[in-house]
Amino acid sequence: METRSTTSIKRMKFGKLKVVRRRLLQQYEQQPFVSCLAGFYSCRWKRYQRERIEPGNCCCSLRECMFFPLLIAAFCFSLVFLYTWGEGKNDYNSFDWYNYGNMGYWFLWSLVILIVAAILFAYVSLLLVLAMCLLAEGQRLYLHWTHKIGTFLVLGFSIACLFALSILWRDHRKTVRLSFQVTAPYLHIGAIAIMVLLAWPVSFHAIRADKKVTQMIIVGPYLAILLFLFLIPLGMYSPCIREMGTLGPKPALIGHRGAPMLAPENTEMSFLKTIEHGGDGLETDVAISYDGVPFLMHDDTLKRTTNVAEVYPNDTGKAASFFSWDALQKLNAGMWFLKNKPFVGMGSLSKADQKQAKNQSIYTLSSFLRLADSHNKLVIFDLYRPPEKHPYRNLWLRKVLDVILKEAKIKRHLVLWLHNSVRSFVQSVAPGFQHTMGRKAPIEDLLKHNIVKLNLVYTDMSTEDIRKYAAANITTNFYVVNEPWLYSLAWCSGAHSVTTNAVHLLKDLSQPLFLMTPQQYSIMWILTDTISAFLITLIFFLQWWRGKNFSCCPAEDSNSMIENGGSYNKFKTELSNMPPVLA
Repeated sequence: METRSTTSIKRMKFGKLKVVRRRLLQQYEQQPFVSCLAGFYSCRWKRYQRERIEPGNCCCSLRECMFFPLLIAAFCFSLVFLYTWGEGKNDYNSFDWYNYGNMGYWFLWSLVILIVAAILFAYVSLLLVLAMCLLAEGQRLYLHWTHKIGTFLVLGFSIACLFALSILWRDHRKTVRLSFQVTAPYLHIGAIAIMVLLAWPVSFHAIRADKKVTQMIIVGPYLAILLFLFLIPLGMYSPCIREMGTLGPKPALIGHRGAPMLAPENTEMSFLKTIEHGGDGLETDVAISYDGVPFLMHDDTLKRTTNVAEVYPNDTGKAASFFSWDALQKLNAGMWFLKNKPFVGMGSLSKADQKQAKNQSIYTLSSFLRLADSHNKLVIFDLYRPPEKHPYRNLWLRKVLDVILKEAKIKRHLVLWLHNSVRSFVQSVAPGFQHTMGRKAPIEDLLKHNIVKLNLVYTDMSTEDIRKYAAANITTNFYVVNEPWLYSLAWCSGAHSVTTNAVHLLKDLSQPLFLMTPQQYSIMWILTDTISAFLITLIFFLQWWRGKNFSCCPAEDSNSMIENGGSYNKFKTELSNMPPVLA
């Protein structure tokens, strides 16, 4: 009898040690990984500072539960702003030019905002990934107060920037909507990938929940979002998803003020660079000097693109049209380009190009037209009426026509006449111009005024409108298109030409980006949904299997102890009284 009792005690002790060993392994087998997660997220690097989530309990305290949605909101808003601002790269130069007009000095604010947005998004994304990993490991969440301040800063910055964009740059929303037409299939894959990653913490807490209602609250929204993402391609449209052989010709490229990413804008060097890289046309801006010479200048003043502050320091704010041509010839129109580097991502110039840029001067309309005519390039220009009290305020159009018809004598079919006033007079004295309208209008009105081309801002791009106008032999040109994705969209939509700052980049595109057939997209869609569904199912199964083993082990050990005369409650009491080395 005594021998049997001694054997039972030994068995009970052995079973107790097995349970302790198993629980220690379960708790500390991934301890270095969990320590890093909790250290970076909560600044709790010690084991005793952390707490595991018991089955059926909430993943964090009430205060943390209230703050966690703010972390998710910061991630979402920062992602939206980063995507919005990143897709707006096409207009960075316009944004910087707008700030120059308000601040009086040139700076690449657009690039600074992009870098800040990327850093803040990376920061809040890291916090969210750490939180998901901690939840997947069954750890209770506690975000350190410094990270909470950082989260508020990210959220505030993102919301403020989005609000400012919606007020000051309303057309930017159209740019984002256009971007969805080419990026939506790939954004869909990214969203599915995120849902696969979220399956681990979702399944972990759903399976460990002790009530069916809690499980449905956790799993229900997840499955609803997943189903929505699986089916969203049914309503997706992209002109770049089209049958083989239906793609139209590549849109012609018109250099916006020449090639302003390679040379100072509106200078001879800039136009020569456009011609060198295979541009099909040249765009510029025409003003009239005080003594009646048409010259090329975009801004109202000379401050940004010349050294007027050095040559005429008292006239920096003076309108460009109030300078005589002799005075304009004394200005350098290239040094500013080397100093300010007006475009994000500009490459370095060769020494020969730097030397050439330094010696650029203001260009006349007559020289511009002769250059275009000699290379058989289309020309399109904005005409700026001189300000009041200018001697040629009422004669400016006649001066321009005299230069076109009498001085330069450019071939008339190369001129895309854009200016809308006295169009009938221009048609009578200069037949042969390709008359161009700067806005959409009914086809009947366009044909009535002999309009053969529309010159539209790219945010007005519409495949349906392009086809409608093309059916009436009216071609479309969109400005200013700099980014390859936007040029690809114009190509897929059927645009006939684009005005661009990046002729040298777009000329190398052999086909639109993101171009695919409906069959290819269907295969990509089905594979994405199938693989993600398999992975999510596998993750849920692994968590179920893991949870089942976790819950079964203590029960098996307690049953063996009861069979040997032990008590599981007594074991828990003894375990709590064990030395810290074991407990």
